[in-house]
Amino acid sequence: MINLQAPFPWFGGKSRAADIVWSRFGDVPNYVEPFFGSGAVLLLRPHEPRIETVNDKDGFVANFWRAVSRDAEAVARYADNLVNENDLHARHLWLVDRRDELPLRLCADPEYYDPKIAGWWCWGICCWIGGGWCSGKGPWKNIDGIFALSNAGRGVNRQLPHLGNAGQGVNRKRPLMEWFSDLQNRLRRVRVCCGDWSRVCGPSVTSRAGGIPSPCAVLLDPPYSAEADRDMNLYSEESRDVAHDVREWALANGDDPRLRIALCGYDGEHTMPDSWECVEWRAHGGYGSESKKHDNPNARRERIWFSPHCLKHESKQLGLL
Repeated sequence: MINLQAPFPWFGGKSRAADIVWSRFGDVPNYVEPFFGSGAVLLLRPHEPRIETVNDKDGFVANFWRAVSRDAEAVARYADNLVNENDLHARHLWLVDRRDELPLRLCADPEYYDPKIAGWWCWGICCWIGGGWCSGKGPWKNIDGIFALSNAGRGVNRQLPHLGNAGQGVNRKRPLMEWFSDLQNRLRRVRVCCGDWSRVCGPSVTSRAGGIPSPCAVLLDPPYSAEADRDMNLYSEESRDVAHDVREWALANGDDPRLRIALCGYDGEHTMPDSWECVEWRAHGGYGSESKKHDNPNARRERIWFSPHCLKHESKQLGLL
């Protein structure tokens, strides 16, 4: 299997925890990820893919992955742009104006995708400073047809990778088109949904209903809750309490032998039964929020709780702490 990664940065990505997750899930015939984001865990799966269902409420995220799975060449062509601040703000406004209708179109037509929206969104998030890209909350707002810049400090992000820039490319080892083609091949049979997380956690997706085999692995990686004490302007689709609902679902279904559940969060964010295994791991330094000493304390707070029917790991020394 080719080790792949998303061509854009994502706060809370789980690439460094992927090995831990798959060691507890094993080679399951059915995999569900209700909060897909950058899809790091799925893309780093060490087994041959089987039934896989992913979802994200953010229409830009869902459209990107659906478009890449259908027409990677077109998405790569729109993503391959030089870094230009004027283009960044103009395209941001253009994308925000399509933000509300995009999920509706994705849900209404299973064949719908927009490679231009996907490519420009991907290019922009690589250039953006901080969170809030395409959230509609700023820094650019369309007020009665007037452009208003609410934070002049945000613009071209010179720290994150820039698509289309040979000097700062997101993947220096492979051409951009080849990278997107590899992503398309990996996603060819992945079912990409756009909507509330609970839609893909029902029996029709996770259990034997409709002939779906078990066990089913469910990776729950919701936005960190208010208890995590984080910046609440990181995602286009934000929520302070969805993590609470996700935890309740995990508790209600954790004893089902057909399910292997992993719940991600910060230390102290979730209180789980003793039958659940809590694994510590260390993330990267953070999404543009490292301290001057290059040591983001939040990176040490990462935890994953595994349900009782997940596979047991013989050694507790995971090598990532």
